[in-house]
Amino acid sequence: MDNYKMDRTVVSKSTFEEADDHVTFYQDKTPLERLNYACDIINSIFDSTPEKKVDRTIFSSRKHAELIQY
Repeated sequence: MDNYKMDRTVVSKSTFEEADDHVTFYQDKTPLERLNYACDIINSIFDSTPEKKVDRTIFSSRKHAELIQY
């Protein structure tokens, strides 16, 4: 592990407020660019690619889901 160094040109120092500010990042993007970003985020969550279909036996959605309170 001693031979590895972090590439400091890739990361930048910012505050939590700057890192959490999504509005200004997406404000100048077109709707198509925003949709592409959303697809990338969804694909990364489900470990998928646009070419690979979602396995419906694992993921399902219900139109009228009930909220269970404990």
